[in-house]
Amino acid sequence: MSSFISQHISSQRSPAGAFALPRLLLAEDAPLEREQLQYFLQKGGYVVDTAADGVEAFDKITRDPFHILVTDWEMPGMDGASLCRRIREADLPGYVYILLLTGHGSSDHVVDALGSGADNFIRKPIDPAELLAHVDAGLRIVQLERSLRAANEQIRRLTITDPLVGTFNRRHLDAELIKEVERARRYGHCLSVVMADLDRFKNINDRHGHSVGDDVLREFASRARGAIRQGSDWIARFGGEEFVIVLPETPLTGATATAEKIRALVHASSVTTSSGLLKISASFGVAALTPSSDPAALCAATLLKRADEALYRSKLAGRNRVMQMDEERQTTKDLELIS
Repeated sequence: MSSFISQHISSQRSPAGAFALPRLLLAEDAPLEREQLQYFLQKGGYVVDTAADGVEAFDKITRDPFHILVTDWEMPGMDGASLCRRIREADLPGYVYILLLTGHGSSDHVVDALGSGADNFIRKPIDPAELLAHVDAGLRIVQLERSLRAANEQIRRLTITDPLVGTFNRRHLDAELIKEVERARRYGHCLSVVMADLDRFKNINDRHGHSVGDDVLREFASRARGAIRQGSDWIARFGGEEFVIVLPETPLTGATATAEKIRALVHASSVTTSSGLLKISASFGVAALTPSSDPAALCAATLLKRADEALYRSKLAGRNRVMQMDEERQTTKDLELIS
């Protein structure tokens, strides 16, 4: 086997592209051929896992990430063409380049190979250099696809992110809060929103300039992010110095406690700005959707409106406090009397 390899590849050769360890799955039912191909591909710089049939290959590729699949056509249980179709139908995290190995030479089989979802095919007996060239070409395609997907994801993030403070923006809030409300109703969960407003923010801009105001906004967003659950709760900039914190599966009492935690963090220490240290505070209004809420009367817009009403009363009561909207009595409760 060593002479077979040495004629076609140097042990120092690395595949093209940016993947440090590109992962490849080899599906081949013939043990000797599988061993030879695996050794050859590993020498080409690939991390190679193997499967003895299509069923095993499909199980592996749906559990672990692979960049490339090299599969024989004729295999027991599930042949290569069927495996290609199953993979294309599966919800995989990234594109898998598929190279089908076939002993068939007719044009009908070529059509079948490509129609099954394979990206390319190579006829047996396998020429090692040709195989590796096909695999390297496939890797370049995978790299391009992943680069495009990353670029698209970055564009998507930019369209839903506030560029100044790094939270979600109003566009994302308007779209996603509707979904959060629908999800809470469907599964009978609580959903709370907290509306926050920086106190006397106009005075900061007027006295110190907008760049200092921007520092204050960024610091508020940073402190608020540190007080919420990562992965479930989220923050959006509502506009100007107003923010909305969305708390799924959180009752009114829990949301109020979160708002108070943020309020305390904001008020506890001064913000470092180009004009020196500034003491800041914020006011908060809290509202919640519960499983007993009337679905006809409460929607995303209404939930925000009720939180805004509680915030307004917080401002009237002296700022730097949390007030919650009691759904049953449609009243607000003052949770913090520090001004």
